[in-house]
Amino acid sequence: MRGINLGMPIFLGYVPVGAAFGIIATSIGFTAAQAVVCSATALAGAGQFIALNLMKEGAAVLAVVAATTVVNLRYVLFGATLSPHLKGMPLGSQAVLAFTLTDETFAVNVADRRSGASSGASMAGVGAIAWTGWVAGTAAGALAASLIGDPTRWGVEFAMPAMFTALLIALAEDRRQAIAAALAGALAVGLPALAAIGIVIPSSWLIVIASMAAATIAAAVFK
Repeated sequence: MRGINLGMPIFLGYVPVGAAFGIIATSIGFTAAQAVVCSATALAGAGQFIALNLMKEGAAVLAVVAATTVVNLRYVLFGATLSPHLKGMPLGSQAVLAFTLTDETFAVNVADRRSGASSGASMAGVGAIAWTGWVAGTAAGALAASLIGDPTRWGVEFAMPAMFTALLIALAEDRRQAIAAALAGALAVGLPALAAIGIVIPSSWLIVIASMAAATIAAAVFK
C-alpha cells in the first residue's frame, strides 16, 4: 500500500498519455482490445509510441523491433542499478519488478531506496499502480476514439515528442548528456539530406541510426 501511495503521481501522469496511445493506435487500425493488450503486456510508453509511428509509415517488422529495442535499452542500466538491492529475492519476483520497470517507477524506487525505506513489496506497489494507470488510460482512449473522431484535431500525436522531451529534461543531468541528445536530434533531422547525393535512408531507420551514432560518438569523446 505504501508503494501504491508513492506511485499515485505516476498513475495520474500515465492515464492521459495512455489515452493518447489508445486513440492513436485505433486510428491506424488497432482494435480497442489489441491496443489494451499491447499496453498490458509491454508497458513501454515511449517505445510503444515509436512502434505506432513506424507502423503508420509502413515500416517493416524488423525496423519496428530494432527501433523499440534501441529506445528501451536504457532499462538494462536501470535494472542493473536496482539489482544490488534485490539480493535474496526469488527470480520470479525480480521478473515481475523488471516488467514494471519504467523511467518513472525507476526514479521513485531509487529515491525511496536512498531514503532506506524501499522494499520488494513497495516496488511492486509502485509498479502495480503505474501499470494500472497506463492500461486504464489506453482502454479509455481506445474506447473513446470513435467519439473523438480525427485525433489530430486534438494534437494527441504530439504525445510522443512531448514524452521524449519530458524524459530528456528529466534525465539529462549534465552538459555532456545534453550535447549527446542534441547530436542525436541533429543527425535524425539531417540524415534525410543525404538523399541529395544518392544515399536514401528509410525514415524508419533514422531514429535507430541517429541514436546509436550519437551514443557512440559521445562515448568516444567523453571518456
